[in-house]
Amino acid sequence: MEKILITGGTGFIGRNLIPLLQENNYNITIKTRTPDKFQDDFFFRNVNFIWELEEAPTVDIVLNLCGENLADKRWSRNQKITIYNSRIQNTIELVDWMIKQEQKPHTFISGSAIGYYGARGDETLNEMSKHGDLKQFQSKLCHNWELSAKRAAQEGIRTAIIRTGIVLGQEGALAKMLKPFKLGLGGKIGSGKQWMSWIHIQDQIQAIMHLISNSQQFGVFNLTAPNPVTNLSFTQTLAKIVNKPAKVAVPAFVLKAALGEFSELLLTGQKVLPEALQKSGFEFQFPELELALADLLKD
Repeated sequence: MEKILITGGTGFIGRNLIPLLQENNYNITIKTRTPDKFQDDFFFRNVNFIWELEEAPTVDIVLNLCGENLADKRWSRNQKITIYNSRIQNTIELVDWMIKQEQKPHTFISGSAIGYYGARGDETLNEMSKHGDLKQFQSKLCHNWELSAKRAAQEGIRTAIIRTGIVLGQEGALAKMLKPFKLGLGGKIGSGKQWMSWIHIQDQIQAIMHLISNSQQFGVFNLTAPNPVTNLSFTQTLAKIVNKPAKVAVPAFVLKAALGEFSELLLTGQKVLPEALQKSGFEFQFPELELALADLLKD
């Protein structure tokens, strides 16, 4: 039985991944700032919790999903520092810990995001595409996050960086969009021309499992469905699934006033393809948006 340490394992992706790991007989340890909060949770039965890395057992695999939610608060200067440290500083500490181990993990899977590519309009992006303008917070954040993780590869640890898109599931972005759409108050954001690179939560966790299980896979992988859509197309598809009109558009200036700098994430977007993941042999269960939304919103 292989042992895996997960940081950020109590979040949206982690909670969906854990049952899959358990099905495959992994021994799971989760590092969290609030272990007492989850210790008696039925969902986390047979999972070990630690507060500090020094408490961690020897493990074979490390999965790094830590990070402050980008959409939780307005991006004030202090909030950007919190977001930055929750990813970069925690990753630096995690890699330092791995390097010091007498028996190092053989695999390190570390999170990133398609924000790495920055605002690129209609340009089609793959794993070989360069990073965005490092003056943009999202690009700088992801670029430095990945650099922090890649130190593990220099120590001989198989390292895979996962650049995740918009994860669709019962939580996260879709849950926030759904309420106005069900009330008939949904609509495009800004021009609606910006690209949305999305992925169904089941494909997300299966892709992570695929990378954990395939020892020959390393480097950067975009975790997005092979068919990105524009915001207008996403809006129309979601409206069709919930059988409601979607004519209440949100002007760009309103979004900027409400969300500040974070609004740029919603107004620019990226057209990202998962070329490396598909070349590795992974097959998507939900490659098309309508199929994914129909599955997630079925009664």
